[in-house]
Amino acid sequence: MAIEIKAPTFPESVADGTVATWHKKPGDAVKRDELIVDIETDKVVIEVLAEADGVLAQIVKNEGDTVLSNEVLGTLSEGGAAAPAPAVAAQAAAPVAAASSAAAGDDQILSPAARKIAEENGIDPNSIAGTGKGGRVTKEDVVAAVDAKKNAPAAVAAKPAAPAAAAPVLAAGDRVEKRVPMTRLRAKVAERLVEAQSNMAMLTTFNEVDMTEVMALRSKYKDLFEKTHNGVRLGFMSFFVKAATEALKRFPAVNASIDGTDIVYHGYADIGVAVSSDRGLVVPVLRNAELMSLAEIENGIATFGKKAKDGKLAIDDMTGGTFTITNGGTFGSMMSTPIVNPPQAAILGMHNILQRPMAINGQVVIRPMMYLALSYDHRLIDGKEAVTFLVTIKNLLEDPARLLLDI
Repeated sequence: MAIEIKAPTFPESVADGTVATWHKKPGDAVKRDELIVDIETDKVVIEVLAEADGVLAQIVKNEGDTVLSNEVLGTLSEGGAAAPAPAVAAQAAAPVAAASSAAAGDDQILSPAARKIAEENGIDPNSIAGTGKGGRVTKEDVVAAVDAKKNAPAAVAAKPAAPAAAAPVLAAGDRVEKRVPMTRLRAKVAERLVEAQSNMAMLTTFNEVDMTEVMALRSKYKDLFEKTHNGVRLGFMSFFVKAATEALKRFPAVNASIDGTDIVYHGYADIGVAVSSDRGLVVPVLRNAELMSLAEIENGIATFGKKAKDGKLAIDDMTGGTFTITNGGTFGSMMSTPIVNPPQAAILGMHNILQRPMAINGQVVIRPMMYLALSYDHRLIDGKEAVTFLVTIKNLLEDPARLLLDI
């Protein structure tokens, strides 16, 4: 019996997807719940699993094709047997054919994560021997190739001269270009950034926060915190999320959004936390963060980070959000102007913590300082409101006891 392999039902916020990788080819045996094909959307990569044991009979949508919700991707012959082994002569020719096929189209055997790493490091996928099923170049294969490239200078002296048949070495000054399609995630991010700057009256206000008290509190209790909360580590982000939720209660317009000619005030704080992944920056959402403890916030962020690294973030993880926090400081950013994620009205940017001389009570002292940036939609939030909101976050962080005392 033939079973249709269909794309999943996309949520309302996702119009369509793209077939990223087929993990099986026609004639391959498939087991129930085995991964068959990846669908890339502008938010996440969705894995499509087999509904039953059988054989992949047909591929309807090839890699790179656009698919809609519940559209047929291929067919599975339930309970069928895998294609018989080819004759000995054909077996002997198979490696050559496979190598030729791989050289002709590396994108067909390259996973999305592996492709991105290869592009960022200037690695030619054709030069990598795939260890995955069916010759797929895995993420680990690309990482190994990147490490080998970095160590190449040390290896050159010990390596014998290349034979005449080796690939040509480009002379110094050769101008090489490579054109690759933009991923759906990157394209969507670009679209939303342009939309935000085109449709908003966006401004950014800055302030600085003395991190002395937060750092002292973290240093004093981090070991006990981790032991008490089953391995959850105490970081800085939970303090910022907690301070932001408290400030949002006092300034509801910062937590609101514009819908047509209406202003929608949200009686909850769903905080988007920007997380870096192999596919780019993603923003999973902590639901009802105003009700969370520091431990619950840290655990939620750690879970999102692991899911992002493993490519397991679901669409629901990144849908919605009333306010966003991004931390460019983890990459060394001193100052930036973050772009608001519509339909939200504001975004808070954290930055690097640096020891700087500060004048305190007439004395010059060295303190760990961080610049904060709040970008906001001036159509909804007045300048005074934005500045006071940011000062509130500053005050709460410089005296963390206020978070407990609600003052």
